[in-house]
Amino acid sequence: MSRPIANESSPRLLLIRRRYLGDIVLLGSVVRNLRRHWPAAHLELLTEPAYAGVVPLNPEIDRACTFPRRAAEWPGFVRRLRAARFTHVLDFDNTERTALVTRLTGARVRATFDRELIVHRWPWLYTHAARVTNAFYDSHHITETYLALPAAIGVPIDEREVRLVPPVDDLAAAARLTGGPKSTAAPRSPRVLLHPGSRSPYRLWPADRFAAVCDRLQDEQGAQVFLTAGPGEEALTEAIRRAARSHLVTLKPLTSAGALAALAAQCDVFLCHDSGPMHVAAAVGTRIVALFGSQNATIWRPLGEGHTVLQTALPCTCLGSTAPGPCVKGDSYRSYCVRKLEVPEVHAAVSRALR
Repeated sequence: MSRPIANESSPRLLLIRRRYLGDIVLLGSVVRNLRRHWPAAHLELLTEPAYAGVVPLNPEIDRACTFPRRAAEWPGFVRRLRAARFTHVLDFDNTERTALVTRLTGARVRATFDRELIVHRWPWLYTHAARVTNAFYDSHHITETYLALPAAIGVPIDEREVRLVPPVDDLAAAARLTGGPKSTAAPRSPRVLLHPGSRSPYRLWPADRFAAVCDRLQDEQGAQVFLTAGPGEEALTEAIRRAARSHLVTLKPLTSAGALAALAAQCDVFLCHDSGPMHVAAAVGTRIVALFGSQNATIWRPLGEGHTVLQTALPCTCLGSTAPGPCVKGDSYRSYCVRKLEVPEVHAAVSRALR
């Protein structure tokens, strides 16, 4: 199953990763190695429609394609897959659906993961598998797990960098919102971009603590703090703005990955939870201060140098009556551990990052 394949000069490659934002961003390390190995390859990423917008930010991916939204669209989708004549498919999900899609492409090389403790679905539909032990998965960044898949088909692994390039128009719009481009030689106040959102409401740091950090950053460092969030998260930024005694610039909800990447690129520090936007900001070179709860920071920390992860000592005890509901042991999506972080340590981390 792990036998290397002969090199072609210009293969047609399909990567399958359905979701989420951060996962799609972090596939950039895989893409860099594939492009280095096959400079003339055609490379597409198949994902869910909600996450396709991040693909154009990676200049080494040729095209994004998306899963059908309705059952009636599947016959046409399969015909397009067959017509694309893919030679290699790397399935990063290994669900029943992605296994079937992988086989329907007709690609000669079809690879997925064989994860310890995870059901290896329909292995007979693949030609190669990357065996990943649970010990390896838990002790390495997720990009190292991702890179095991191209390695399984004989691609040398020489790169670890993940890089996104915001569109020029989005950069110009972000510069107008933040008072000028980051690269200007004119003196300016340091800029902090705060994104308080998370897919899990359990992972949210309290708004009054974010507000206190913002106040101190403006009082003591002279920083300009910008608040942003995704659609539907406006209540989070509004709660912080109301709790703050200093002036915070609240921006409209970001509707595209390009707008988020451009805005992060114009700021000096990105303060956030463990989230997809965290990985977007890291990929454009912005220094991160990330607040983690009980999730594995070894796997999901922001990639690159100069970032700070703040996390309570683990395993932690339940917060009891101070939490709005009971934590669920072993489920990082239902853990209030992040609330054990206090204002002074978060403020100190952002201050260090600004220096």
